[in-house]
Amino acid sequence: MAHPTPKKSSLTALLPLGKPFIELQSVDSTNNYARSLLDQEAAAHGTAVFAHAQFRGKGQRGKQWDSEPGANLILTLIIDPKIIGVREPFGLSACIALSLTDLFSQHVGKHVSIKWPNDLYWKDKKAGGILIENIIMANSREWKWAIVGIGININQIEFPPELSNPVSMKQITGNSYDPIELSKKLCDIISFYLHLINKKGFSFIVEKYNDQLYKRKETIKLRKDNRSFEVKLKGVSTEGKLIVANGLEKEFSYEEIEWVK
Repeated sequence: MAHPTPKKSSLTALLPLGKPFIELQSVDSTNNYARSLLDQEAAAHGTAVFAHAQFRGKGQRGKQWDSEPGANLILTLIIDPKIIGVREPFGLSACIALSLTDLFSQHVGKHVSIKWPNDLYWKDKKAGGILIENIIMANSREWKWAIVGIGININQIEFPPELSNPVSMKQITGNSYDPIELSKKLCDIISFYLHLINKKGFSFIVEKYNDQLYKRKETIKLRKDNRSFEVKLKGVSTEGKLIVANGLEKEFSYEEIEWVK
């Protein structure tokens, strides 16, 4: 069942995300562009960078995010953690991931989930992903900025053969969409979730994240140190670690393991 479009909260009105909204025809990476703005002190909290095409998009584990020019949602948001009142990086990550599931399910309906840590899934196919680059001050360890990169497959119907399981909104529904319009709507949804984490608390957001978790309560295969093993997926902790069980319950960080299937 599709989630309703959230109403704009007081936080949204006070601290709107997506303003200014910078539209680029082409760029190496929207995350790189956003970082350069920060380095030049030319950006503030809420700045959004949208690109119709990027030729060196960033994915998890150093992978490249491939996207057909003009077909998809390619967006980076600059967020000041102090302004949004979120103290833990996983709290922000969870809010962003939940926002993607809301936006996507509004258009495709059921079967939308989050594959840990932050991939957008429809059934067993990948529809999008998130890459958050946190800027932390070396001397004080202060979490200064979050550069939130988001990619969602919207109108693309053909993908590189090396991608094993991609899917787009258009492939699911048969309809075409405006990526800029969806990007601006996503900014509102993220603002809603940032308001929600302040109003309801971090544990409430983690609970919602676990409700949307791909393969929860199912057996999955992980790889650690070149060894593969099967475990039952229990959920994700408040630190963002994967909680699994195979006789004994264990927790793994993203750097420790790789999800095989």
